[in-house]
Amino acid sequence: MKGIVFTEFLDLVEKKFGLEMVDSIISGSQLESEGVYTAVGTYKFSEMLQLLKNLSENTGLSIDDLLLVYAEHFFSVLKISYPGLLATYKDPIEMLASIENHIHVEVRKIYPDAELPTFVVEEKTKNSLIMIYKSSRAMHHFGLGLMNKTFEHFNETATITLEKIKEDGTEVKFIVNKN
Repeated sequence: MKGIVFTEFLDLVEKKFGLEMVDSIISGSQLESEGVYTAVGTYKFSEMLQLLKNLSENTGLSIDDLLLVYAEHFFSVLKISYPGLLATYKDPIEMLASIENHIHVEVRKIYPDAELPTFVVEEKTKNSLIMIYKSSRAMHHFGLGLMNKTFEHFNETATITLEKIKEDGTEVKFIVNKN
């Protein structure tokens, strides 16, 4: 997993819960990296799982809820760091439908060894989208948070439903309907 995901996560934890919480979740984990991350480094996903689990235990918030909050933070990072990418699109449905064939292609140019989830568009209309998310990491709530922020970015709203295809969350159907 790319280091920017870790550095931004710890930045969010510090902003929302304080530096003591950052220290607590790092010290409460068995991290090969010892909790030292660089944005361009690559780290094991198991480290992110430990940090999320410890943050959940310390805050009483579910991992899914933490991933939603983190996605909202991460979207703002993307908005600042890659404004040209967002400016390419005029509509949130178009943007979401292009995750696999455009956005992830651009991410791989910057981070060639990035392990990204797969999004398969099953159905698309002007006001709706059905996509299948596949990832061994089961971070579908992170994806949900990014989708929510995408609609907010375009000053639109949507109802986004997720249905687990696989109980472990490694395969999820997103049903998106503009309001």
